Amino acid sequence: MPVFAGADRDQLRRMYLDAWRKFSAQQPLEPLESQLAALIAEHPEYIPWLESGDDAALGAEFTPAGGQQNPFLHMGLHMAIREQVATNRPAGITQIHEKLSKRLGSAHEAEHVMLEPLAETIWEAQRAGKMPDEQGYLERLRKL
Repeated sequence: MPVFAGADRDQLRRMYLDAWRKFSAQQPLEPLESQLAALIAEHPEYIPWLESGDDAALGAEFTPAGGQQNPFLHMGLHMAIREQVATNRPAGITQIHEKLSKRLGSAHEAEHVMLEPLAETIWEAQRAGKMPDEQGYLERLRKL
């Protein structure tokens, strides 16, 4: 069962905030919290915002008109790619990730270029009311 299944927006955002708060306070972390804290640490541009207070982080709206990137969506897509690579699902994604990591110099940079094809695939699936097209997703990734 997916870790985030059934969680609403505030619950998901709270997971990130709590993980970072515990990490910053050097408190013990659950495995998922460790993953979230590591991901946040890789995005130092988000740290001041995450530390600005729960009201700001939990209530923030990110719209295309606002021009701000949604840090929670961005990090959530990173988490999804990391899970896909770890489980090699869809089959072949681990190899694609390895090639991109070598070419771009890091796994994190490979994830950054993989984010848009993943987001497009999810958006198309939601719009069509279907499961994501794994083969179409892999084709998008191979073009990178």
